Amino acid sequence: MALKNIRLEVMQTIEKEVDNYIDQFLIPVEKIWQPTDLLPDFQKEDYMDEVTQIREEAKELGYDFWIVLVGDMVTEEALPTYESWLMDMEGVDQHGRNGWSKWIRHWTGEENRHGDTLNKYLYLSGRVNMREVEITTQHLINDGFEVGTGRDPYRNFIYTSFQELATNISHSRVGKIAKKKGNKSLAKMCTLIAGDEMRHHLAYRQFVKTIFEYDASEMMLAFADMMQKKIIMPAQNLRQSGGKMASAFDDFSNAAQRLGVYTTYDYIDILERLNSHWEISKISGLTDEAEKARDYLIKLPSRMLRIADRIKIPEDANRFKWVEPNGII
Repeated sequence: MALKNIRLEVMQTIEKEVDNYIDQFLIPVEKIWQPTDLLPDFQKEDYMDEVTQIREEAKELGYDFWIVLVGDMVTEEALPTYESWLMDMEGVDQHGRNGWSKWIRHWTGEENRHGDTLNKYLYLSGRVNMREVEITTQHLINDGFEVGTGRDPYRNFIYTSFQELATNISHSRVGKIAKKKGNKSLAKMCTLIAGDEMRHHLAYRQFVKTIFEYDASEMMLAFADMMQKKIIMPAQNLRQSGGKMASAFDDFSNAAQRLGVYTTYDYIDILERLNSHWEISKISGLTDEAEKARDYLIKLPSRMLRIADRIKIPEDANRFKWVEPNGII
């Protein structure tokens, strides 16, 4: 009970600055880009010219690329799961509409645009079976996910700090591949989405840094616990129609690794960047247990690198119902 009370006190302390965090890390609705800014305007007479351009540019992108883009889009579309998960954290009062629930609603509002944008692009591209994609999205929301955080805000903020940077990396690299293939419109979409994800990462990273100032030992234990469990991806339970829960995730992940969109080395790099920013090695005054947790976190990247060097990624792409060959290579 005492530990729970300390967590609530820390959450209430940080909550006083939530409005400042919203001003610093989020963009007002009237100023931020919207999906229709990046997609054909069907109110214009020449909208079909823009649609035709999207479809022509889409022909230059290969099979693995479409698998990764669909997987990224479906991950974004499962937003209802993520909002309900964050709203359930200790210290969040969605009924009294406290500062934390305000942050989550505003964060959700920004994130919601990502799935809308990529969904419309995929539909217009004509390169994927949208019904199969929609089935996957519904399954992912139905199945939900368990990331090992419980209702603990410390563990939740470790997860979001890590995961927001991972999505930034993935969207950014998909955008670079699209640009290299001459697909400027998709490249711009992915780049803007990646920018949102980076701002969100910086916010959650700051939440954790502040918690370290107030409750260092418990924050260190929470960090180590999350890394021992491993940070699983939001799409961990990905599946297609007729498939079992999580049956498609490994194939999606392998496609991302083959393209270099998100790899095991990126996972390790994110851990190193978080260790560095939170200055894990310099934090003092820890309990004996937290000291051991800190030592574990410091040594973990090099341990993971040795394992990563031995991992072999399958060279052949498994066929997905989302993407029918139709000449795609």
